[in-house]
Amino acid sequence: MKVSYDWLKELVDFPATPEELLDKVSRTGIEVDSVSRMADGLKKVVVGRVVSLKMHPDSDHLHVAMVDTGEDEPRQIVCGAPNIEEGQTVIVALPGARIGDNVKIKRGKMRGVESDGMICALQELGFSNDIAPKAYDAGIYVFDEPLEPGSDALKALGMEDAVLDFEITPNRADALGMRGVAWEVGATYGNKPHFEDKPVVETGKPVADYLSVKVADEKDAPSYQMRVVDNITIKDSPLWLQRRLWNAGIRPISNIVDVTNLIMLGYGQPLHAFDYDKLGSKQILVRRATPGEPLTTLDGNDHELTPDDIVITNGEKPIALAGVMGGLNSEITAGTTTVAIEAAMFAGTPIRKTALRYNLRSEASSRFEKGIDVGSINKALDEAARLMAALGDGEVATGTISASHVDPEPVEVDISLDRINHILGTQLDAKTVTGLFDRLGFEVTEADGLFSVLVPTRRWDIHIEADLIEEVARLYGFDNLPSTLPTTTMTVGEFTASQARRKRSRKLLEGLGLTQIISYALTTPAKAAAFAIDDSEETHVAFPMTEDHQTLRCNLVSGLIDAVAYNVARKQTDLALYEQGRIFPRSAGHTRPQEVEYIAGALSGNVIQAGWHQAAKPVDFYYVKGIVDSLLADYRLAGPVEYQALVDDPSLHPGQSAKLVLDGEVIGLIGRLHPQFERAQKINETYVFELNLDALLAASRTEMTAVAAPKFPSVTRDIAVQVTANITNAEIQAVIAKNGGKFLQDAHLFDVYSGKKLAPGLKSLAYTLTYRRKDATLTDDEVTKANDRVEAALKSELGAVIR
Repeated sequence: MKVSYDWLKELVDFPATPEELLDKVSRTGIEVDSVSRMADGLKKVVVGRVVSLKMHPDSDHLHVAMVDTGEDEPRQIVCGAPNIEEGQTVIVALPGARIGDNVKIKRGKMRGVESDGMICALQELGFSNDIAPKAYDAGIYVFDEPLEPGSDALKALGMEDAVLDFEITPNRADALGMRGVAWEVGATYGNKPHFEDKPVVETGKPVADYLSVKVADEKDAPSYQMRVVDNITIKDSPLWLQRRLWNAGIRPISNIVDVTNLIMLGYGQPLHAFDYDKLGSKQILVRRATPGEPLTTLDGNDHELTPDDIVITNGEKPIALAGVMGGLNSEITAGTTTVAIEAAMFAGTPIRKTALRYNLRSEASSRFEKGIDVGSINKALDEAARLMAALGDGEVATGTISASHVDPEPVEVDISLDRINHILGTQLDAKTVTGLFDRLGFEVTEADGLFSVLVPTRRWDIHIEADLIEEVARLYGFDNLPSTLPTTTMTVGEFTASQARRKRSRKLLEGLGLTQIISYALTTPAKAAAFAIDDSEETHVAFPMTEDHQTLRCNLVSGLIDAVAYNVARKQTDLALYEQGRIFPRSAGHTRPQEVEYIAGALSGNVIQAGWHQAAKPVDFYYVKGIVDSLLADYRLAGPVEYQALVDDPSLHPGQSAKLVLDGEVIGLIGRLHPQFERAQKINETYVFELNLDALLAASRTEMTAVAAPKFPSVTRDIAVQVTANITNAEIQAVIAKNGGKFLQDAHLFDVYSGKKLAPGLKSLAYTLTYRRKDATLTDDEVTKANDRVEAALKSELGAVIR
């Protein structure tokens, strides 16, 4: 909110410079970011009057003007503006003046004719095209009122006015109007504002003769009021009004449109003016749009509306997007003679969504989103009608049309003096607290330290006693609150079990030689869908900044591969990377994705460098599997994790990849990238893994217990089995575990062979089986019986041949 210092001084008395006001207000609750003056750096710019005008002798577009600048003799100035005319009051930069962009004006000649200064456009003084009146875009600015030649033009234009940039938070939307700011500044300095509210004079026909208004659903528009001003003349606004608009960053348009913006700045109440004759009917209906209903807004853009949009219609077709922007079909133009003025309160959520949907965020929509003062809706409407009639030489129709209405009743909040002092640690008395509430304009009654406070509708952010305590604290002064040590019991902070486990997983991987990376959560649709453990719908960003960051990721591997490719492109080929973070899968039929914690890794190149005493050792599937097994072992899972061959993922090698299954649920994957995929990514042989941490944290686990060292020796037996190539080690291990008996402690695979000595399609695996009893030494007979059962089961269940 850009606050004019001069305008503020008209509304409330306070003894402070703009810079002092910035500091004071910032310390009482609303941050003021800066103070600026448009005139900073400008000098020797005065008001001039064009006394005479003639064409330049050597140009068909230049004029030679004699300009009265308050001196003894007029100045001769050559000007190329197409709109210059004799008798105009204009802006003159004298020789030696500084204007916009630090340009210095000098005496000179233009095509042989002496020019003693410069007649200026607003843009040449530093005005942007966004705030300079459009009528003067191609020429000089002309004052619409007689000013004394030689007087300060910068002051006349309001450029010496200090503009304070208030950073308004959503809870303090009451300060999005000058009246709200005046209450805030007045409360800060102990003075109340003095507003000059003039009555509206109704001289026209009854407003019911012009319009009937209806609101289809009062939840969309709890308050909707209209007035009509007839027989108006569209013209430029007076200079005082233009000054207030461009100092607030708003471009003057015409007297009628400018009044709506002025009232919004003054009261914080957005208004909209319709050309009555363009409505096409005498009816206004506020309703939801129908699917695909068209509307061209004032910016010239066409929109297909949805039922989520609130629209103002003429009973049939939309003429405005409620609370956002008017329609081109009811725009105020130079030919407008009758104006219908709208003042309303719209539901904030639909307004916010509509503004975002069509990229039409405006000053009006921002205020409706945050809330408005229901007590000033009709006051703002009356003042708008009065000003339009005064500035447009029109007449106000008698009466106001009210399609829906909200009673502006103050909120009553009770609080005790003891409660205030207890929370703030102060020793304030009842008189002091009553005075602070009175400075805010709150009605308050006090009896025996109990306050009953009536909060006016302009402070709709205050509902509970904590809100009142905050008001007392900031007006009393945060600097004045006593500093005390806390007297409550201190609680030692600690990680939750989930946080501790995630942190331990990171330390474990770093201990195994991996380096952590952090990648973007937004990626491409193709990368988001790859390496997915579970099926998921894609979640796209509504307005992505780039094509590479438009979809929420559903895996971590893609980000790791990007990091590998980045390093390989820079000649770094020995890599061991991991990432712990969230992925965002979305179930079908849901609009919002879930957030699931994952951990993943990618390894490429050598894990041991070549040296004089050893050869280089490249990473392989079993090295990565060892890392995963070490990580899983630390979770002490109650059930076994099965590695099942993964052959249907096009990004992974079909013979060196597996999915990890725990209790029937897929919790991860591991494997080498497909060679074609590696070539496409321009990377070397790379192995990856990915685990669902949330699933691991939720799984059943066993407690770690200490046991005594065994007293009795173990007995080992080796067994070699010949099986078909499609039988896996896991299947053999399962048969051994099931039939080995209660004394079997371990089965270790120590050799695998397939070659010329075996028929095609066969392989041989050799295991060491370890047996031990806790209560006695095993006999040879006990071990033999257990081993025989294992061999028999391998033959019958897997068709194995014992070698």
